[in-house]
Amino acid sequence: MSNHHIETKCIHGNLDFSWDEPTKAVSFPIYQTATFGHIGLGHSTGFDYTREKNPTRQHLEEILTALEGAYDTTAFSSGMAAVTAVFDLFAPGDHMICSEDLYGGVTRLVNTIGKKNGLMVDFVNTGDLDEIKRVLRPETKALYIETPSNPMMEITDLSACAELAKEHNLLMITDNTFLSPYLQNPIALGADIVIHSASKFLCGHNDTIAGFVCSAKEELAAKIRLIAKTTGGCLSPFDSWLVMRGIKTLAVRMERQQENAGNIARWLTEQKKVRKVYYAGLETHPGYEINAKQARGAGAMISFDVDSVETAQRVLEKVRVITFAESLGGTESLITYPMKQTHPDVPKEWREKLGITDTLLRLSVGLEHVDELIADLEQAFVS
Repeated sequence: MSNHHIETKCIHGNLDFSWDEPTKAVSFPIYQTATFGHIGLGHSTGFDYTREKNPTRQHLEEILTALEGAYDTTAFSSGMAAVTAVFDLFAPGDHMICSEDLYGGVTRLVNTIGKKNGLMVDFVNTGDLDEIKRVLRPETKALYIETPSNPMMEITDLSACAELAKEHNLLMITDNTFLSPYLQNPIALGADIVIHSASKFLCGHNDTIAGFVCSAKEELAAKIRLIAKTTGGCLSPFDSWLVMRGIKTLAVRMERQQENAGNIARWLTEQKKVRKVYYAGLETHPGYEINAKQARGAGAMISFDVDSVETAQRVLEKVRVITFAESLGGTESLITYPMKQTHPDVPKEWREKLGITDTLLRLSVGLEHVDELIADLEQAFVS
């Protein structure tokens, strides 16, 4: 990483971009074009066709590269497009070990397209190194981790997993969506690839869909870029600009959202209708110390288990300041029902083992005044 503070990187990247914007526009322009003219036969400006390369998208990619301390970043049309590109690194017969508590869309990808393509996967508690070692086999090529995990907020020790991955010649892939590069940098802890659903905290305004793959090494970066160019899942110039604009305020948003989340998590622990709170910033969380060691905060995501299905339904239907909706990470607080919204494709027995039941709610804490968010939850519990 460069010597610039992360707040500066959110706005300027490393202040050393390969594309010199000729007008010196403070807000980087949207190069809304599909193709670029050639200077002459065999001579190019460096930009030929937007599916391969576009100045707006390149500028955004360089900012993410700076934030994650990566060698290179490729921007995709969604977080799932980014995950799919990473899965395309592997061949039929390859084996991957994944966190068992994982975004439901990734689980669906594994159990459908991944299996069709001959990818073998074991889902384990990646917070337990013995569990990872138990399923290692000669065909194992990668370790795929979410920390904090979605939605149970389980924590995996990234440095310990990186050592294990290096010992067995595995790629270590980390989804860093929940904490964002403002709070956690997996590459600095040994990860080879970092994935983001940029629709979430990076964009931060619930107004576009995007994804990133940040590669730690040149060889990996080249493979990801070839996949992106060939399969065509690139991020559009306009959406690149929206994400770029969102990242400018990432630092201030994350600070306030995390502060709000900590206050709400502590309040939830005192409520009679709440049986358990899952938030890595609570000292009672089993992964609290590991998260504190490897991250600069616990973020703004909370899951909590209530006393009955009736309470869960009442909260979802009665909140007014908080919005009952899928997604997370935006300025607006959102409450989600994982069993029905984000994880319906996870088999029932698997969900129940993890704790994703009909009484579990997931809260993405936004930028509203914390007193009003707490008051909204309080009236929803009793109304």
